[in-house]
Amino acid sequence: MANGVKAAWAAGKPVVNGWLAIPNGFSAEVMAQAGFDSLTVDIQHGVQDYMSMVACFQGMQPHGVTPMVRVPWNEPGIIGKVLDGGAKGVICPMVNTEKEARDLVSFCRYPPKGARSFGPIRSGIYGAAADTAAANDDVLVIPMIETKTALDNLEAIVSVPGVDAIYIGPSDLSLSLGMAPLQDRREPEFLKVLDQIRTTAQKHGVKVGIHTMTGQYTKEMFERGFNLATIMNDSGLMLTAARAQVGIARG
Repeated sequence: MANGVKAAWAAGKPVVNGWLAIPNGFSAEVMAQAGFDSLTVDIQHGVQDYMSMVACFQGMQPHGVTPMVRVPWNEPGIIGKVLDGGAKGVICPMVNTEKEARDLVSFCRYPPKGARSFGPIRSGIYGAAADTAAANDDVLVIPMIETKTALDNLEAIVSVPGVDAIYIGPSDLSLSLGMAPLQDRREPEFLKVLDQIRTTAQKHGVKVGIHTMTGQYTKEMFERGFNLATIMNDSGLMLTAARAQVGIARG
């Protein structure tokens, strides 16, 4: 199955990403029918683990959305496993330096472009398992920009060959800049930082994504030139909708 996120970007289209915190294949199956272009299983901050990630991939598989993962850390063991499990993209937290970005690329790519170990146990079911060149071309490498240190090193990070996109974590970035860990910020000084990140990345041909809390803010980010945006997560969307309906029922 081709990487739908890469295809959308090649066609000049923004990508609406979903976020899976609930460790359940049925929940993923439901989310896969909501219209998202991609769904990211969060095994950093959610309650997901490796086996629930696989179940989520199985739930979304028939519906054509692109499966991605946010890994817990920039570490080759878990990165290799999520790719073997079928992830088409790796979002990696707290990438702060050029070296860390180069390491991430290496962990996601087979030789000669990287150091990924060969063993595509599940991902090989859906393609030619031995075609390592195709796998190298297909997988998206997406470091997260979440700290002032990363901002200071941004030019070097996005210059690393093999970095396809960066992903802004607004809460951690806010904390690093001395602000409360909020999302969907509209303060001019914060929007200026977002625009600087986007401009720097896109100057080097690197796409830019961001996490949001609403479809409205996602739309605003697309209008600012962002290439991908995530709307909240599955558990947050469920709670928001449930609270709204209970509020209506109680008058």
